Amino acid sequence: MRILLLGGTRFIGPHVMKRLAYDGHDIAIFNRGLSDPKKLPAGLLTIAGDRARLGDYRREFDSFSPDVVLDMFPYTEREAQLVMETFAGIAGRVVAVSSCDVYRAFGKVNGIETGPIEEGLLTEDSPLCEKRYPFRDRIDGREDYDKVLVEKVVMNHPELPGSVIRLPMVYGPGDYQHRPYPYLQQMLDGRRTILLEEEFSEWRWTRGYVEDIAHAISLVTTDKRASGRVYHVGEDAFLTMKEWIVRIAQAVGWKGEIVTMPARELPEFMRIQIDSRQHILLDTSRIRSELGYRELCSADEAMRRTIEWESAHPPEKVPGQTEYDLEDECLANRRTK
Repeated sequence: MRILLLGGTRFIGPHVMKRLAYDGHDIAIFNRGLSDPKKLPAGLLTIAGDRARLGDYRREFDSFSPDVVLDMFPYTEREAQLVMETFAGIAGRVVAVSSCDVYRAFGKVNGIETGPIEEGLLTEDSPLCEKRYPFRDRIDGREDYDKVLVEKVVMNHPELPGSVIRLPMVYGPGDYQHRPYPYLQQMLDGRRTILLEEEFSEWRWTRGYVEDIAHAISLVTTDKRASGRVYHVGEDAFLTMKEWIVRIAQAVGWKGEIVTMPARELPEFMRIQIDSRQHILLDTSRIRSELGYRELCSADEAMRRTIEWESAHPPEKVPGQTEYDLEDECLANRRTK
């Protein structure tokens, strides 16, 4: 199968390309031409260009003649419209990589949506965010970000079929957000206690290891049964934040203690600004039953690879002694009560 990727060279994309290449597909990528060639599969066709002028490259796209266009990072309604307009008559299908932030429940986590807490698993048919451009004041330079509108465009084109895959919190090698690192750093620094906000410690958010996520994206991209369908992907183990830290600790052999405290007793920088009563638990039965998705890595191996990469590629900003001093003060106050 001939597959054209739009973007996707920063974190998840290289894993997707590796998966598709391993399975024997012909791959081309359209991006700004700034990617490190060492991260890309050998022999990959690269089309360098500006996404805002996607239609200017129709000749190059037509020459490659993709069976499927995989849009790794569609942000706005206009971007999605441009993709569908450009590839109508060229490609057989468009796959859009979306996010669980499309759900009304996710909006409640961030204080964007109001209403009672939604219990249980989220399915692909659960209520979506009603507020448009939900992160307008939170994502620099992306005032029109709205995955709900992106999905609507991709799934409703009159000529070009679409598919959508909604991702959970993704971790693993290449993660520029370094999600496990704040806890890993404390373990590597020899801290014997990790302090955590009480309510946040019990919050659950579906996670997915990046190589497994890449496998799922590959399935949706290459299986014709995915046409016109929306899928979740993620681990079935809905770990709390505390359980997530325990998994990190087990991977590095950390034997310390995780202590939870009410938000009011913590310094400001440790108070998590979300409604942790609203869990984000994705039902992944559809992709498992329809496309046969299964994780490729065990939970232990996924965390081992993650910690190995995180240890070798620490972020520029790491917790400093000032924060540790404040944490120690909180712990001391707790012991004296």
